[in-house]
Amino acid sequence: MSNTPRKLPGALANLPFPVIGSPLFIISNPKLVIAQCKAGVVGSMPALNARPKEQLEEWLIEITEALDAYNAANPDKPAAPFAINQIVHKSNDRLDFDMAMCVKYKVPIIITSLGARVEINEAAHSYGGVVLHDVINNTHAHKAIEKGADGLIAVAAGAGGHAGAKSPFALIAEIRQWFDGPVALSGAIATGQGVLAALAMGADFAYIGSAFIATDEARATPEYKDAIVAGNSDDIVLSNLFTGVHGNYLAPSIKAAGLDPANLPVSDPSAMNFGGDAKKAWKDIWGCGQGIGSVSKVQTTGEFVAQLKSQFEQAKAALV
Repeated sequence: MSNTPRKLPGALANLPFPVIGSPLFIISNPKLVIAQCKAGVVGSMPALNARPKEQLEEWLIEITEALDAYNAANPDKPAAPFAINQIVHKSNDRLDFDMAMCVKYKVPIIITSLGARVEINEAAHSYGGVVLHDVINNTHAHKAIEKGADGLIAVAAGAGGHAGAKSPFALIAEIRQWFDGPVALSGAIATGQGVLAALAMGADFAYIGSAFIATDEARATPEYKDAIVAGNSDDIVLSNLFTGVHGNYLAPSIKAAGLDPANLPVSDPSAMNFGGDAKKAWKDIWGCGQGIGSVSKVQTTGEFVAQLKSQFEQAKAALV
């Protein structure tokens, strides 16, 4: 692909810092999203975090009004846009309702997972929204773009949540052989050095999730946050038991549930359920990526993003 700078569409153009905060099931809330955006990174949350579904509209109003007020007061340093994640899976009986809310409030960025549907992309495009679809391999990447997604989130090995198995070097290289649009890279990125490395490999953004769990604004228990600070990649277990799709989880939470992290039963995709009871399966099993060895304390979102920016500049300077 060409070496000229890519022209990024819509809300992805001119981001203050090339980081997208990944949507964290249960954990992300308006408080975290607003803090991320004010700090200059894209804040996001799953639509399904709002329960009951009517709460989604309240949250979209809260986020939109907070960012509008911030931007009016800070015209020289506007907030980054926000994103809502939609689980495009047959068990998600809220998808149409949640997407209608996103259209109503003109959510700048839609992140789609577990399925690519033309009508979801068209709904986002109807008001100028941008769609990023997360993928774990190049085959899925092709399908997502064919269905009309604007960009891709390459979920490589080491990512929290629904993790991929591919090396980030292989995955980005394969995607960039044919796709010149926006790409975010996910997989154990928790430092500014990691952000710079993602850009050097050909991504436009780093996609960071687990490190944001250990922030004051995240809706996680103190025990969950402390486990991230105390843990490292040796404490991460890859399993498909809990949702039917392979994901990375913190071993201490698996032990606390009475299971042996080294000998977990195997499940399959038929176990996936994002309907009314979805929250229960995840509640006490803590999703987490391999990058947590770099997380040394619980701090505010603003402090963590400032740390990323400082590390990024230091790493860049060291290469000159």
